[in-house]
This record gives sequence, structure tokens and C-alpha cells, in this order.
Amino acid sequence: MPNSKLRQQIAWEAARLMYERQESEYFRAKRKAAERLGHGWTKPADLPSNAEIRDQVQMLARVHEGASRTDRLRDMRLSALAMMERLERFRPRLIGSVLTGHVRQGSDVDIHLFADSVEGVGHILEQHGLPYEVERKLVRKHDESRTYTHIHVDAEFTFELTIYSTKEAHFVFKSSITGKPIEKASIAELREFLAAEYPDVDLDEALDAAREQVDRFQVYQALLLPLENVKQNLKYHPEGDALYHSLQVFDRARNELPYDEEFLLAALLHDIGKAIDPHDHVAAGLEALEDFIPERTRWLIEHHMLAHGIADQTIGHRAHKRLRESEHYDDLILLGKCDRGGRKPGVIASELEEAIEYLRELDRMCS
Repeated sequence: MPNSKLRQQIAWEAARLMYERQESEYFRAKRKAAERLGHGWTKPADLPSNAEIRDQVQMLARVHEGASRTDRLRDMRLSALAMMERLERFRPRLIGSVLTGHVRQGSDVDIHLFADSVEGVGHILEQHGLPYEVERKLVRKHDESRTYTHIHVDAEFTFELTIYSTKEAHFVFKSSITGKPIEKASIAELREFLAAEYPDVDLDEALDAAREQVDRFQVYQALLLPLENVKQNLKYHPEGDALYHSLQVFDRARNELPYDEEFLLAALLHDIGKAIDPHDHVAAGLEALEDFIPERTRWLIEHHMLAHGIADQTIGHRAHKRLRESEHYDDLILLGKCDRGGRKPGVIASELEEAIEYLRELDRMCS
């Protein structure tokens, strides 16, 4: 196989595009890389295979993610098995990078299901409290068109469930990388594989933990939704309900520190206690969030009311001095600024789902 310098460069550039999630398909990634590097003069022999690009993606993953990648791969495989057992009636098959081990930051868990009704799959997901979206994608290949149905599930990891008809359960799917029959594993095969791959892991215990794993972003959404019915004193909150206010504060915080997840969490969640105990919303909110937020976020929420006292100079000297001693003092001042600024009637604010998805994507990008 040709091993020209240009071919290697194209493989690396295509891998970078895929690793950074700028492209999701090998064909488009290598075409874009070739256009950038070959200036229109690339020959067929200069285009790397999908396998070459995949190997480069894995090298980037090892360099940027280190040992954490191994732990994440194990956890993704366990989560895959837990999901497959929930959907056992649809004869699930694990495919893709989670099975082969070629995961990178942002990789999905890819599972094939065989069902004659998307609604049936959705019903099971709803029973388990798993939010999902259905996508139908038209793909043209070799002068043929086919519409694929995908169900995207946001849980501890992101799942892409591809739905095929029950008649295709025994169809041999080909890999876009090797051209050979795609690697796949049924529930029984995945259990056997995991037992051999991770002999020190108690599989049943690990599966119980995976099933009980709480999606913290679902917790945030559940705690924020009731704020829409919390009508605030118009003297201090002319914008209206507490959810609208929280989303305005989040938008302002995102404008200030768009990649600081802990700060953005504090901005979005600082008032969730108002729907639990309006007489002491700070303590109520912190109790509800106890296991789901980092320490810095907790500190900012705990003291966010004092930020207003600092701004209007009504806080006592000793209390202010104690706050100044914290490494998060400047963040508290900025949170107070966002809090006061998020009280504008009629302004366009993010939807709750948009805010949650932004935080979820930020978590994926930085984890």
C-alpha cells in the first residue's frame, strides 16, 4: 500500500477533523483534508484508507486522554450492556468503537436494534426515564437511497440506537472501514467478552451500578422545570417567573465564561430552591443538589445572595472579609453581576433544553 508523505499528512489531518468532531464521516474528512493539503493535486494513491485514519484518531485519543480513556471505555461497555438488557426484546447488537476499543472523546455507544415500531423502543426508554430524540437520515450510496432511523439517547454516555426491521435481524452488515462483516456482539456475547476482558470486575455488581447511575443533567432539568410556576416579586424581578430569570442569568454567564461548566452550573441552578422552600431557597437548593454539583459550584450558590450585599454595600465588614479570603471571590462578584442583569422583561433567553444540552456537550468536551 502506498505510504507517501502526503498520504500520511492527509490521514493525520482527517483524523484531527474527526477527533475534534468537525467531521463525523471518514469520506468527508479525507476529502476535506485532501483539499487542504493537496491543493487539488491529490491522486487516488494519496488518499488514506478509513483504517489508517482510525489508527491516527486512536493515537490522538491516547495523547490527549491518557489513562482515563481505558476507564471510560470499560464504563461505556458496561453501560452498553445495561442498555441492551433494557431493550432485550429488540435483539440488540453492540457495534462500533465501544466494542472494538477505538473510542475517542465524544464517541457514541452504537447499538443496532431490530423492531417494526420506533414507538415500541421509545416506550421502553420512557419507562426507564431516558430522554431521547428520533432522527431519520437519508443516505445515498452507489446510486441507491435509504432512510435510516436513529434514536439518540442522552444518559451517562450518548447512545445512538439504529433501528432496522425485524426481517433484517440476520442480515450481514459490512464495515465502512474494513469492508468485511461488521463486528457485533449480542447480550450473551458481550457478557462473555466483558468477563474475559475485565476479570477483576464483578459484572453483576457493576451492571447494577450502571443501571442505577443517575444522569445529573436530568436532575438539573427536573429541578429547574418547577421554577416556571414560581412568580416572583415584580419589584425585584420584573422579568417574571424564576425559570425565565435563571435562563437569563445562564445566558449572561455563558457570554462571560463560555467554557467554565462549574460557573455556568451555579448561574443556572442558583435559584432552584425557590420551588422547594421559598423561605430559605439557598439551603433547600443545596440540599437537593448535594450529590450532583462540584464544590466550587456549591460555594457560589451558597453565597450568591451575599454578592448583592457586596454590590449595594450592605454586607458587614467581617462577612465581606471572609468572602474575600476565598479563591472564588471574583467568580462570586461576577455571578452577582449576572444575577442582577438577568432581570429584563421581554428579552430573548435560551430554552431550558438548550441550556441543558449546552452543559451536557461542554461536559463531553472537557471530560
